[in-house]
Amino acid sequence: MDETTNIAVRCRGVTKTYGKGAASVPALRGIDLDIRQGELLMIVGPSGCGKTTLISIIAAILDQDAGRCEVLGRDVSGLGRQEKIRFRGALIGFVFQVFNLLPSLTALENVAVPLVLNGVLRREAEKQALGTLASVGLSTRAEAYPSELSGGQQQRVAIARALAHNPRLVVCDEPTSNLDHETGQHMMTILRDVARSPRRAL
Repeated sequence: MDETTNIAVRCRGVTKTYGKGAASVPALRGIDLDIRQGELLMIVGPSGCGKTTLISIIAAILDQDAGRCEVLGRDVSGLGRQEKIRFRGALIGFVFQVFNLLPSLTALENVAVPLVLNGVLRREAEKQALGTLASVGLSTRAEAYPSELSGGQQQRVAIARALAHNPRLVVCDEPTSNLDHETGQHMMTILRDVARSPRRAL
């Protein structure tokens, strides 16, 4: 078997600079990275070193300036805007650092969103979403709105939303930063188990 078939993410020479001229700030300078299927990879470094920029490029949210980034066999920089939306919606789960929950939707509805966008009927989507909420210990808060949840609870809803549609790649930006130690450990166990699937990476 070609070893490349086991690669979920492959970045080569990826660069990204913010601003222009004297005000320009290089965030990424020629990044090479391989992430294998079934792998849990953590990117660590000080604030401002480019971690969020890199994972946003991998998740097809942000375009690099140069280099190539292949995700699940696709060159994401070559996808159009609508293609990127469909690609993310079907194959990628993203846990944002600032949650990005929809304030007018309940926790259950927030988690059901990626399922509905992928064509699952609402009743079935909410049934699956409730099961995912239960896995992060929030089934009893399913009808609560984000404003009624603590920061840690909102983070768990965000993690559940990222996992609800069973994506092949889960990208997290500091997924346990708002959780206490015990809950954070529990979330990492869930994420580790997710990544262990031979056709998935995190």
